[in-house]
Amino acid sequence: EDTGEYSCDTGDQETRASLYVKALPVLFQKQLKDEEAEEGATVKFQCELTKDSAAVEWRKGTMELFPCAKYEMKLTGRRAELVIHKVEPEDA
Repeated sequence: EDTGEYSCDTGDQETRASLYVKALPVLFQKQLKDEEAEEGATVKFQCELTKDSAAVEWRKGTMELFPCAKYEMKLTGRRAELVIHKVEPEDA
């Protein structure tokens, strides 16, 4: 958001410069860990990113997951969390 044109103006003279900020990629600082749970339990997956509030997508296999009664997604600062409520064998 700091990318843009900047200037300094004295009233009689002006100088300008452009700033381009190259965004660093979002990396995983802490990876997801395998979980094992009994049917009906609640499971939490957590990972930590290198940037605050980065956009993340949760998937099971190739299927994208969306917030609903079963799946809860949280993003707090650099920590992304997926909560799966009432797990069933099909959730493995």
